[in-house]
Amino acid sequence: MATRRTASGFLLGATGAIVGGLIFLGPRATAIAQGSGSSRPLVSQAEYERWQTELTNWGRWGKDDEMGALNLITPAKRRQAAALVKEGVTVSLASNAATSKAADVPCPAEWAMTAANQNAATDRIAYPCIHGAGATHIDSFAHIFFNGKMWNGYPVDGNVSKERGAQRNSVLNMKNGIVTRAVLYDMPRLKGVPYLEPGTRIFPEDLEAWERKAGVRVGAGDAFLLRWGRWARGAALGPWNTDEGSAGLDNTVIPWLKRRDVALIGWETPGYVPGPAGDLPRLALHNFAIAHLGIMLIDRSDLDALATMAAARNRWEVMLTVGPLPIPNGTGSPVNPIAIF
Repeated sequence: MATRRTASGFLLGATGAIVGGLIFLGPRATAIAQGSGSSRPLVSQAEYERWQTELTNWGRWGKDDEMGALNLITPAKRRQAAALVKEGVTVSLASNAATSKAADVPCPAEWAMTAANQNAATDRIAYPCIHGAGATHIDSFAHIFFNGKMWNGYPVDGNVSKERGAQRNSVLNMKNGIVTRAVLYDMPRLKGVPYLEPGTRIFPEDLEAWERKAGVRVGAGDAFLLRWGRWARGAALGPWNTDEGSAGLDNTVIPWLKRRDVALIGWETPGYVPGPAGDLPRLALHNFAIAHLGIMLIDRSDLDALATMAAARNRWEVMLTVGPLPIPNGTGSPVNPIAIF
């Protein structure tokens, strides 16, 4: 397959896929998004490349670090999170594993009952595309690369291969779990709508407007949970390909994430489409967060139940626990994040 490297440092195949990154970018959308701020200037390729030097967290926690911003989740941060538990009520942030192919699930999980008799039963579950839409999952730092390097500047060569998997930055680094304070940013509630329209760009001022409304603010070591209404829209209108229509964070949020020092992001979809024409791939923020900011990402979260419970209590901060599977050399894992009120 012929490849080319963009000025942003992405190695692209003929189809537009990031080679080694396992994310298909598809043809660049040329339609102007109908969501809020669609006419605002885009982050340029030159600015994005400059941020790779100015905003990177490489080396911040030492040359051998593989935990990134999870280093900000200190024992004190965990105690702060535990102090938020008042009722002991729990809610899952995971979508149910999808085992049938659909418009919004091009690569479902595989499930089968392998034995069932009068004494016992057993089954099999497999994820052919762990980074796809089949299940809520967490990305490790071995998932995304820039110019042949991954989180903390480690070269891909010698550290990640099809034969040996991820020798560095694997999901196994999260074996002890993640426990921290999480703050929910409910963008449909801010706008007074059931869900945002696909293509809507969410800007830093939107996030800060929510902070003023909700009286909460995400900070160092926290989990940033972003809801735009993906599941509410699906319930109202039926399945659709979210790679062809979704709301999400604008690239101007990248410096905001750096300033806030969040350790973890949980969202329903990782980018917005359709997007206005520009030089950057749709998942530019997703990729930058992993590879340069060192922020772990929980993709395909379902935040509707959390939003309902939070609104009933007018409480937008909770204790969050995440337990990835201890997969040696893995680039990600299915997860069932649990929020506790």
